[in-house]
Amino acid sequence: MAPDKFRGTLTAAEAASAIARGWRRARPDDRIEEVPVADGGEGTLDALLAALGGERRTERVTGPVGDPIDAPFGLADGPTGPIGIVEMARASGLELVSPARRDPLRSTTRGTGELILAAARAGAAEVLVCLGGSATTDGGAGMAEALGVSLTDAGGRPIGPGGLGLLQLARIDASGLDPLVRRLRVQACCDVDNPLTGPQGAARVFAPQKGATPEEVVLLDRALGHLAAVIHRDLGIDVRNLPGAGAAGGLGAGLVAFLGARLRPGVQLVTEAVGLPERIERADLVITGEGTFDATSMRGKVPAGVLGLARAAGVRALVLCGRAEIEVGDVAVRSLVELSARSGPSATPGSPWRSWRPTRPSG
Repeated sequence: MAPDKFRGTLTAAEAASAIARGWRRARPDDRIEEVPVADGGEGTLDALLAALGGERRTERVTGPVGDPIDAPFGLADGPTGPIGIVEMARASGLELVSPARRDPLRSTTRGTGELILAAARAGAAEVLVCLGGSATTDGGAGMAEALGVSLTDAGGRPIGPGGLGLLQLARIDASGLDPLVRRLRVQACCDVDNPLTGPQGAARVFAPQKGATPEEVVLLDRALGHLAAVIHRDLGIDVRNLPGAGAAGGLGAGLVAFLGARLRPGVQLVTEAVGLPERIERADLVITGEGTFDATSMRGKVPAGVLGLARAAGVRALVLCGRAEIEVGDVAVRSLVELSARSGPSATPGSPWRSWRPTRPSG
């Protein structure tokens, strides 16, 4: 059982457990492995801790609009030392801010940087930063400042927060990067492969979801382009067209530029971390799924990753979803079960699943 979360209803771990319980009722003698998966976005911390074990800790950090919040991070054993797991959505995520207070121009990733520093101080030798679900479009500037990088305007003053502050940027000095962070190996789990700027960039594709007006989108795209130019001049790193640089409002670019991070597709990194390829090779059937199964599910999301591994191993696969918006013939799956079609007339895909009661199909 290797599902993603069912957004707004079940975490990946809860979904895997629910599927397993149902399967055991029908086939109690089968051996079942529950392996919750995530794509590098929201839910990745929970999925990794559920699969790897480890410890959940909490740190008081700066929220996306400046309020102090308590954010979790994880510590797990790795082959070369402790691994810190930081999910940026827990510190700088859109769901942390009410719609009335969302500020796409000034929201900051400072809290994500504070979580990375907390993981380093807790002894992590490597940190996985999970990107996705951000309230921010600051290119990781707030994160960098929290870790000791200096971003200043023409007068030598610290720039303001958020993407708006990037327009003031005149100089980057990374010499003050915290020594604990400097020694970290950093990998970033990306749930998208968008570049930093341009028609498919962080601002134009994702900023409207964070409340940005069309005029603000143009401004933010220009601000990220300016950040990329200063990074290239002062740090010698070109992040503008790097796949995944636009993830989490440009945080992907910031992680590469300021921390030397390696950007990786989140599904690939997570499935490797939980040993899913080896588990699938031992299986007779793989069940994956998510809330809505559509064309985007096959572009870097959990179903695509799990189905690809099943196909490579020659193992049958089944997709369980709340709503299907893709033809079964479009993907190599043994079967596709759409719960909203089997839940009776009183249920809708957004209803709490614990209250659903399946009806017997007619015919």
